[in-house]
Amino acid sequence: MARRNVLIIGAAGRDFHNFNTFFRDNPDYRVVAFTAAQIPDIDGRKYPPELAGANLYPDGIPVYEQNDLAQLIRELEVQDCFFSYSDVAYKKVMSLASVVQAAGANFMLLGPGETMLRSTKPLISVTATRTGCGKSQTSRKVIELLAQMGLKVVAIRHPMPYGDLNAQKVQRFAAIADLKKHKCTIEEMEEYEPHIVRGNVIYAGVDYEAILRAAENDPNGCDVILWDGGNNDMSFYQSDLSIVVADPHRAGAEGAYYPSEVNVRLADVVVINKIDTSGPGQIQEVRNNIARINPKAVIVEAASPVRVDDPDLIRGKRILAVEDGPTLTHGEMKIGAAIVAAQKLGATEIVDPRPWLTGRLEETFRIYPDIGTLLPAMGYGDEQVKDLEKTINKVDCDTVIVGTPIDLRRVVNIKKPSTRVYYDLEEIGEPKLAGILDEFVQKHLPGRV
Repeated sequence: MARRNVLIIGAAGRDFHNFNTFFRDNPDYRVVAFTAAQIPDIDGRKYPPELAGANLYPDGIPVYEQNDLAQLIRELEVQDCFFSYSDVAYKKVMSLASVVQAAGANFMLLGPGETMLRSTKPLISVTATRTGCGKSQTSRKVIELLAQMGLKVVAIRHPMPYGDLNAQKVQRFAAIADLKKHKCTIEEMEEYEPHIVRGNVIYAGVDYEAILRAAENDPNGCDVILWDGGNNDMSFYQSDLSIVVADPHRAGAEGAYYPSEVNVRLADVVVINKIDTSGPGQIQEVRNNIARINPKAVIVEAASPVRVDDPDLIRGKRILAVEDGPTLTHGEMKIGAAIVAAQKLGATEIVDPRPWLTGRLEETFRIYPDIGTLLPAMGYGDEQVKDLEKTINKVDCDTVIVGTPIDLRRVVNIKKPSTRVYYDLEEIGEPKLAGILDEFVQKHLPGRV
């Protein structure tokens, strides 16, 4: 039978994983291209033959702009398009399906049965209903609680392969110096550094079976694997305990975004986060949606309280709020840690950065016009980092509040008074994660606690 021509619609993450697990050694399909969305500067390169498999893909696989999708389908005689990225509204998913079908191809989705790998260690996954819900602080909390039980936990982070894909096949981060060694972007540092400074080992990269086997055999030891998910993607691994984080600020996403609803249906536990800054109606809407989609899920309520290095730099000041980039862009958030701190501590004005935007940041606001008066810390490459630095220093404000998961001032030279905001997960009431994790350990590692 002739091989079917396939195009994988992606964003340099789930698309590569779907290829690796389903297509790489599959003689029934010929992947002729990837397309790129969400992340800038991903198109124009190749998924290399060393990762794609030199036997079936001796020349690698090109990555194109998603905007060229219909033309690519016709020119490359594509028969099947596999949608392979996350944090996307159902309406947009079906709009893309219409583009694909109108161009003459089938619109396809791969499910967990074809793409989830099994670990030899007990595995906990932390995923979400949207990007920016609070997965990272939930993952850190889970690791902290397991470490208190005397267990060695190795984290694996959802991919962010923005550089040399061959060099990024398997990456291990155990020291701050590893961030420089692996030439990390701001977005990567925001995810890895909070683990590293707490003494946690975290892996990432491109080939997630090779990554999993390396993590299971980490030189520091490994009792439990923790999947620290990105966007609202499904876990790449089969979970022994699935924890999903929901955000009442975006109530309704539980059943309106892909693959939010899949995650909620797979959840053993749903953490409703940010209840300290959400309205009762928003929280109840999330509760109702969980009850409708997965009534067996255990619900944990939590807050993400902020603390600030220097509150005096906020009180009575005109502030610029710099927040996590992806949370504001495709995550569509209108409030972040910097804004929460500004409101709680009595800033007089949140300064709109748009009159001072420089270079690539102008492009970001054109693509995502609803960001508003927040400044996303975009740093996927050197040019974006330079533009971010120039913009911050041009804005007419008294103080810059850094609401990113890392201290942005280590990467960007901020010439204005600045202070940093921190946030961690704080559970409210019962049940709590400690009791849930105790049951998990009793079941999967009997005798260890």
